Amino acid sequence: MPESLKKKTVKGVAWTSLDQVATLGFGFVIGVILARILSPDDYGLLAMIAVFNAIAFAFINSGFGNALIRKPDLTENDNSTAFYFNIVAGVVMAGVIWLIAPLVAMFYDKPILCQLLRVEGLLLIISSFTIVQNAQLTRALNFKAKMIINVASQVLAGAIAIVAAYRGFGVWSLVIQHIASGIIRMILFWVISPWRPRGQWDKRSFGYLWGYGSKLLASGLLDTVYSNIYPIVIGKFYSAADLGQYTRAKQYASMPSQGLTGVIQQVTFPVLSQIQEDDERLAGSYRRMLRFTVFWVFPIMIGMAALAYPLVIALVTDKWAQCVPYLQVICFASMWYPVHAINLNLLQVKGRSDLFLRLEVIKKAIATVAIFICVPFGIMGICIGSLCTSIICLAINTYYTGKLIDVGFVRQMLDMTPTLLASLAMGVVVYFAVMPFDNNWVKLAVGIPLGMALYLAIAKVFKMPELQEALDIIHRR
Repeated sequence: MPESLKKKTVKGVAWTSLDQVATLGFGFVIGVILARILSPDDYGLLAMIAVFNAIAFAFINSGFGNALIRKPDLTENDNSTAFYFNIVAGVVMAGVIWLIAPLVAMFYDKPILCQLLRVEGLLLIISSFTIVQNAQLTRALNFKAKMIINVASQVLAGAIAIVAAYRGFGVWSLVIQHIASGIIRMILFWVISPWRPRGQWDKRSFGYLWGYGSKLLASGLLDTVYSNIYPIVIGKFYSAADLGQYTRAKQYASMPSQGLTGVIQQVTFPVLSQIQEDDERLAGSYRRMLRFTVFWVFPIMIGMAALAYPLVIALVTDKWAQCVPYLQVICFASMWYPVHAINLNLLQVKGRSDLFLRLEVIKKAIATVAIFICVPFGIMGICIGSLCTSIICLAINTYYTGKLIDVGFVRQMLDMTPTLLASLAMGVVVYFAVMPFDNNWVKLAVGIPLGMALYLAIAKVFKMPELQEALDIIHRR
């Protein structure tokens, strides 16, 4: 990797890591405060409508953001065409949400969902004003600016939501948080980003953007529907409180896996796009990035599973105790998320959004069947089913990566095996080491540093190169 590109990558990883640590850290603290005030039922209600806004947002983006990042000869008309399309799509989808809201409320037999969904729909219009600015900052590898925007919106919106929750707004506190965050992000993107729509709608630009982005749109829709099938099924067949418990477990498990993967994805897509024609360099960079990602994700997820009970009870009280076993299983399912995401990221780098879509169709079909098979076995059965499908889909995801750059399932598993074994050993030791203690805070105080020390010691003894790479990044900063 050329030194200039390597420096950009290191700098991008550093700023994006700081962004993720800050936003996840503040988000975690804000979430804990809100969870102690609000009830599982409040979170369950919001989870019931999340899929509809998520689908609508996928239409707004339509993959245009990634198309702008990837295009080598980007023009002003490309940016402006994407901007105008996003605005129109945002208004149209907000209107659709307004119309279907009563039907959603009837489906779940929860009248309040009509008002919740309509207000949440305003976020679609607000977000449509930021997609091009976001792509511009990512293309320029200006992750420092993105960090400022993300942290500021997270903290300010969180503070507003906490005040609302204390004043008895209930589930509306969460809606207020989402709307406030969207407005603050929009304002900051327009203040920080120098880009303004100066071009015009261009048919050829739209043809390129749609040609590349439409397949990502279809893939995104499949992923969005699939990701939200769990809340839909649980919300329909079980209570809002049960859905709230599942959502809490899913949220805690998703924070480290998706957060750390997001660091790598945001940096690797623009960086790897610059060497997309050199398969040998691309394969080498890809493998290093995959090993580096799982080096941090695996131990965090397994450590969280080992300390799930004291973590949940100490932070959000025993009213959330039901989510503990769900969290433990979901942690083992979510730890593979980086591998899925980075494999799919490579297909985008190579411009093979058609293969991206094909894989998503196959995986989601398998996973959807598994969900409905597991429904009669309760929420725990659904969680175990998600773990099984995650492993099956891992093999499917790696198929085309092996075809494109000769880094298939076996090679990736061999690359990840040392980290997996070290993480499992650490998790087993931590799980049994905290058993003698009765106080949950003491269990966390003992288990967390013990797990960190033991894992880093294993990495040091066995000379795992990812540890040295992390130290190099810290040293360069």
